Amino acid sequence: MKYFLYILMALSVLTLIFNVTYLDFNNLFAGDSQIAIIGILASACVLVIILILLTSKAIEQKYKESRRG
Repeated sequence: MKYFLYILMALSVLTLIFNVTYLDFNNLFAGDSQIAIIGILASACVLVIILILLTSKAIEQKYKESRRG
């Protein structure tokens, strides 16, 4: 599952970079820029959720190790 999460993170970063290329900084809230902003926010949310999950798994593993020893 760990490798799957890393692949998902990479895809999310690639999607974020792809959407940044569609931004028109002169007119951010119209046309393709509006769709790109939504894609950027969605990719950022996916990254944050995956990072929270990885942190949670690391804490769980440390907790289990401390309970054994």
